[in-house]
Amino acid sequence: MASTAALKVLVSGDVNGNFDQLFSRIGSIQKKSGNFDLLLCVGDFFGDDESNWKPFISGEKKVPLSTLILGPNQKEHVGYYSGEDGVELCHNVTYLGKKGMFTGSSGLQLAYLSGLESSDDNGDDTHFCNKDVSSLTLPVISDSKFRGVDILITSQWPQGVDKYGIKMDSVDTSSCGSHAVSQLAIHLKPRYHFAGMEREFYERQPYRNHKVLSDKDKHVTRFIGLANTSNKDKKKFLYAFNITPLSAMEPSELTKQPADVTECPFTLTMSRQDLQNQTEEKSAQFFYDMTEKKNSKRRQHDGGGPDRKKKHPQATGPCWFCLGSPEVEKHLVVSVGDHNYLALAKGGLVDDHILILPIGHHQSTVLAPSEVIDEIDKYKAALKKCYKSMGKAVVFFERNYRTQHLQIQVVPVPLDCVCDIKEAFMECSQSEGFELHEIPKHSDLKQIVPPGAPYFYAELPSGDKLLHRISKNFPLQFGRDVLASPQILNMTERVDWKACKVSKEQEGDLASDFKSVFSAFDFTDLD
Repeated sequence: MASTAALKVLVSGDVNGNFDQLFSRIGSIQKKSGNFDLLLCVGDFFGDDESNWKPFISGEKKVPLSTLILGPNQKEHVGYYSGEDGVELCHNVTYLGKKGMFTGSSGLQLAYLSGLESSDDNGDDTHFCNKDVSSLTLPVISDSKFRGVDILITSQWPQGVDKYGIKMDSVDTSSCGSHAVSQLAIHLKPRYHFAGMEREFYERQPYRNHKVLSDKDKHVTRFIGLANTSNKDKKKFLYAFNITPLSAMEPSELTKQPADVTECPFTLTMSRQDLQNQTEEKSAQFFYDMTEKKNSKRRQHDGGGPDRKKKHPQATGPCWFCLGSPEVEKHLVVSVGDHNYLALAKGGLVDDHILILPIGHHQSTVLAPSEVIDEIDKYKAALKKCYKSMGKAVVFFERNYRTQHLQIQVVPVPLDCVCDIKEAFMECSQSEGFELHEIPKHSDLKQIVPPGAPYFYAELPSGDKLLHRISKNFPLQFGRDVLASPQILNMTERVDWKACKVSKEQEGDLASDFKSVFSAFDFTDLD
């Protein structure tokens, strides 16, 4: 197994708006120990004094490293957040969202749950409910290859976490914390679990994620509760550690059992079978095959039997773009690969405006696994050849903002306007009040944009790559607006896709026409 460098991670307890104290302390640590890769913040990040935050929004003060924070636990703090998941609130500070799980470019797997446990079945801006927890647990229950996550961060402690461990005099974990968080920890099996809110530091002995003698050895979980930054008793509010992603570790190294390991302190209150039944009911498959003939050939090519199916990550709710979802308009599909598919854009700028979409549920290029990205690159190369045969060039762009499923827009443009495209993007961004940055042509987006951060990204026919990391109020039609401008396609009346919709029959005809043209370049066609 290839070695992967360990990441240096810092985790902070409740900041409570004491940003200067936190970042000053981190500055001292980095001066002594070198730069860290990431800061995670649990508990209340904001305080009641808004003036402490304003210098960071204005850029007067800088956050020294990439920082991921949880959502609000108090109604008074809701206003600090934009309401959108994955939004950068200021440079280097990204709000993760209500709940989620993703894998960064390093392979590090992070799960998160914001807010306090609701007393009923209804969540709100500051409370999560059982449905939120289920959305994290159900997908992993159905994944036989799931081993756990590297890090879980929650606002609340898991209820009863000190059972079998060292007891705390100041915190009664049987009555505080969240029962739902303890159930989440059982299913996600984090290697590290951090939480705040209790204003105490508590580093529990590691606990097992398996039953001795009856289960195969698994890695242990280390729970760390962190104090608040402003505590007068100098309780530990900042935790530093190195971690090699689970995916890069040898099983023997990963499952080593420390001398002080204990049994798991939590009791499963919903059986695995109950959750499995819910998963099967929730994730009924509607997998789409282009033709029965192609499906048969693909099975032979893959070496699978007649019942063999590819498994892809599924959305926990309705998604218009997951190919296994009943919401997908399958008459628009023109090609299906192993990990991605092509579909005619609904309300396209031009008749041969196409989308590249992952079959499984991946939110963005930054969060998509390597096999998905590799096939996307193959589709891009094939589409370039296809459009070139038609006397056209092509622009690819992605807006990872207010979207839940990766969509790469593929828009062909006339060859005689290629030299004007970059200037058009730059001028339009300036008129909208934000800056597009040119990034190196051979750069990897995953090395530039942190996981969860929103962005706009474009690849031009010239090979230029343009990037904007979105903070707020990004124009949703920006990419279309640029390409519809007079110097490119000269069809400003078609900026809004809703104004370009045609009948389902017309969509089917357009998709069929493009499929015929693309077939000569389609690497997925096994005929």
